[in-house]
Amino acid sequence: MFLKVQLPWNVIIPAENLDEKGLMLQRSIVICLLDDFAVKRATKDFGYYLAVTTLESIGEGQVRQHTGDVLFPVVFSGITFKIFRGEILEGVVHKVLKHGVFLRCGPVEHVYLSYLKMHDYHYVPGENPYFLNKTSKIGKDVVVRFIVIGTKWLEAEREFQALVSLEGDYLGPVSPPDII
Repeated sequence: MFLKVQLPWNVIIPAENLDEKGLMLQRSIVICLLDDFAVKRATKDFGYYLAVTTLESIGEGQVRQHTGDVLFPVVFSGITFKIFRGEILEGVVHKVLKHGVFLRCGPVEHVYLSYLKMHDYHYVPGENPYFLNKTSKIGKDVVVRFIVIGTKWLEAEREFQALVSLEGDYLGPVSPPDII
């Protein structure tokens, strides 16, 4: 789910990027904010950071004693993406294993669909393995609609993992079938 959030942030501007006219200062703050935003990647509370939409306010700068850099407290609005239990989403299969498939859903790289949660599908091994039932096929690069049954935040990697299922109405492959 996409969320609109308002976040406080501390931006550190190196002394050499400061300009007495002030126009370059605001530009430097925005550039540093975007760089910091990209490095942070995600948080447990807000999910994956996707975009900064508006810079709401820039506080008074505080000079750091030993470096001469200036710290500016800023408040900005942004868009994030976070998956929630019970949410119905779509993802693209990128890895097929005997016991299930891994999908990508937006910035979430580790979405796992176990074969136990794909009733009526059976595994077909081979060079390009896939899961097959009477009417559809789940293989690499297939778009699948699923329901999220659990999520996990990994602090060290700064990313989410999700466990999903096809148990429910209108869930399963949504790509045009290239079956048999």
